[in-house]
Amino acid sequence: MTDIIDSDAKEAEQVGFAADLTQSATLGESIRAYIQRVRGGDMGPLPSILGLIVLLIVFGFANDRFLSNLNLANLTTQAGSIIILAMALVPVLLLGDIDLAAGYTGGTSAAVMGLLIVKQDQPWGVAVLAALATGAVIGTIIGVLVAKLGIPSFVVTLAFFLGLQGVLLKLIGEGGSVRVNQEVISGIANSNMSVAAGWISAVVIIAALAALGLLGHRRKVSRGLQHQPLAVVVAQIVAIGAFILVVTYILNQNRSVNANFPIQGIPYVIPLVVVLLIIWSFALGRTTWGRHVYAVGGNAEAARRAGINVDRIRVSVFMLSSTTAALSGIVAASYVGKVSTSSGGGNTLLYAVGAAVIGGTSLFGGKGKASNAIVGGLVIATIANGLGLLAQASWINFVVTGGVLLLAASVDAVSRRRRSATGL
Repeated sequence: MTDIIDSDAKEAEQVGFAADLTQSATLGESIRAYIQRVRGGDMGPLPSILGLIVLLIVFGFANDRFLSNLNLANLTTQAGSIIILAMALVPVLLLGDIDLAAGYTGGTSAAVMGLLIVKQDQPWGVAVLAALATGAVIGTIIGVLVAKLGIPSFVVTLAFFLGLQGVLLKLIGEGGSVRVNQEVISGIANSNMSVAAGWISAVVIIAALAALGLLGHRRKVSRGLQHQPLAVVVAQIVAIGAFILVVTYILNQNRSVNANFPIQGIPYVIPLVVVLLIIWSFALGRTTWGRHVYAVGGNAEAARRAGINVDRIRVSVFMLSSTTAALSGIVAASYVGKVSTSSGGGNTLLYAVGAAVIGGTSLFGGKGKASNAIVGGLVIATIANGLGLLAQASWINFVVTGGVLLLAASVDAVSRRRRSATGL
């Protein structure tokens, strides 16, 4: 055990996480430390959470249907593919890189899936695996070009952004589309879990979060690493559990406008997003690989001198991110029921990058979490949904979304400057 503790401490020092070896002893100290971090510019997702609350209040007062159960379910479904694509971009942004091809990676992968189902009569499972493999191959090639040849990620992914549009045209044909009517694929965004399954899933997720939170706290205490007071950990578990139960209750209510055709239950896309959040949060926050990603994003040269294989980290991040982008393309195809030559194009990438940044992921690398994609994705979807209900012109949607993204980027830049000035 002593060897393990010493190993963790040495690794933290090597990758520049020496602050992790300090501890907050009491609840009061933890609160004061958080306030100090916020004042010092380390605000995390706080601005986006406050912005989301303001948007919900404003649109709730402006339109009676906005906070209805039916519209809230629609909003979560609309946000699904954006959130997943933003989640794919978070690790890339953590490195200080960018993936401009992520949208068309999803579209191309979805096209492979659709053609295998429709043209080759393959089972949906085989088609989905082929789509994910397509994303992994694209990401691996991008990662190798960026890491081994030293080509800036902006240039490489811009080339793939253009090239994958041609691949889509070749696969589908100009002006064509592939309708995806397969029951399982269509059900991802258009079907709901049963009410009983929804409650059981909510309880299981809360129990899992509680177990992970308490075991993680115990592990940090035993190894002498920085840890929050137990009361803070319990309060976080209670708050997240209450939020999950409230969302489950709302979505399990009948939201149909036709009494003869009840619609209730949690859309399948929500547990899919939750599973991805758990996977990415565990990978980035609980594994050596995740710590190395933050280290490379914080200072690549320092990470290299500490013995981290920077090239391997970079290639693996692009591969896993593009695989996740492929999944977002599948969800988008499920929502619209088809794959076309414009799948993954338009504002898809801009909304996803905006969601990651608005959620709190830094464009300068080394700062961000997978959960940032969820908050940012909900902000983007709420703006589009709310303005749509108010029957506003499309140009207002673009202007407002762009303004929110500019505000988020400005907050990120100012926060980074304040962190440098205060040494946080």
